Amino acid sequence: MRKDTSMDMTTGAILPKLLRLSLPLMLSSVLQLLFNAADIIVVGNFASEHSLAAVGSTTALVNLMTNLFLGLSTGANVLASHYLGAGDNDRLSRTVHTSVVLSAVSGLILTLVGCIFADDLLELMQTPEEVLGLSALYLRIYFAGMTAMMVYNLGSSILRAKGDTKRPLYYLTFSGAVNVVLNLIFVILFRMDVAGVALATVISQCISAFLVIRCLAKETDAFRLEFRKLRLDGQTVGKMLKIGVPAGFQGVVFSLSNVVIQSSVNSFGEIVMAGSAAAASIEGFIWVSMNAFSQGALTFTSANIGAGKYSRINRIALISCSCAATAGIVLGNLAYLFGVPLLGIYDPRPEVIDAGLIRMSLVCTMYCTCGLMDCIVGSIRGMEYAVTPTVVSLLGACGLRILWIFTGFQTEQFHSEFWLFMSYPASWIITFLAHLVCYCIMRGRLPKTDTPHEKEA
Repeated sequence: MRKDTSMDMTTGAILPKLLRLSLPLMLSSVLQLLFNAADIIVVGNFASEHSLAAVGSTTALVNLMTNLFLGLSTGANVLASHYLGAGDNDRLSRTVHTSVVLSAVSGLILTLVGCIFADDLLELMQTPEEVLGLSALYLRIYFAGMTAMMVYNLGSSILRAKGDTKRPLYYLTFSGAVNVVLNLIFVILFRMDVAGVALATVISQCISAFLVIRCLAKETDAFRLEFRKLRLDGQTVGKMLKIGVPAGFQGVVFSLSNVVIQSSVNSFGEIVMAGSAAAASIEGFIWVSMNAFSQGALTFTSANIGAGKYSRINRIALISCSCAATAGIVLGNLAYLFGVPLLGIYDPRPEVIDAGLIRMSLVCTMYCTCGLMDCIVGSIRGMEYAVTPTVVSLLGACGLRILWIFTGFQTEQFHSEFWLFMSYPASWIITFLAHLVCYCIMRGRLPKTDTPHEKEA
């Protein structure tokens, strides 16, 4: 008998089900980060002198280019959760098939843009001449796998809508192991340097994409993927873009501010670049651990909105914020406490470790505020308000960072790595408070009592 992988998010205790959804998602996200971490660790220990800085300098740019399209996975998740909660199987099926087509199209667009404009984009970020060639090579090969990455992310977001985060975890466990093995073979045995780690990542992404598509094709309910039904449904695309584009644009704006900060990091030279890249990789593991609860808040909120269970919305927000903050406090401070050995895994040079610790002392210890901010945003998007959190983030976190870079940071008194990275926690706190006000206003517009919905016409 086939095991039921779905979850009813509209009844029962919230915390156990939120943990059941979020913990596998957290582990899946950690495995995705291991793709890049494996790249950085291998090149830092076995590749040429400038390879670590070359790989690290591309992270902000990759995020900038992919976040707009990855917002589509938010749109797919919200729609699928809503239709599942409302019992609308027809629209749920259309969402599944439209998502797969959109993922393929967006992946091809990213591949073309990344491969054609790699050098120009890296030069705009003031990438030093000594690492520019390696950075461009890594970027082009990495972007060759964008279609696979997009297919996996949208496919897993569809499975997440029904509460299934375990199977994507299994797929990433396998593909992640392949990635690590191929990294070692390509770099140590074949001496392929950054090209080897990029190629290993592409191959592992293709494996995970194949597995998630195979999973959807074997479903027995409205989530079943039938290749003859693959097409873009106009109404579904419109709703998905309405939710996903603002979410993606917010990611773009965040990444844009990170690109500006990365450009400032680059101005301090290769040592600070390498230390920042290693610290950012460690921070990424903390962020995805918190962000798993943000995705849980979005999925649970959307499902309960679809089912008309409005009385659960505030509890979902409170519980998800509490879980994210706890994860941020514990993991962030542990990471800083063990910063020296952790950074040493990426690059054993003492001066690189010292540079990385400056960033971690500010970002890791205050990361819980970022988790709170993300969870409130997830709850707002789950209520199907997409534009407001984007505007607040644009004016708050991102606008403040960019303003600081071009004003106070340019003065001699504040022109240091410490004051550069201080812009992160300061912007998180201010933006979280602004999002909290928005949440209260938008929740007030919804019914106070449960009003079960009829199936939409």
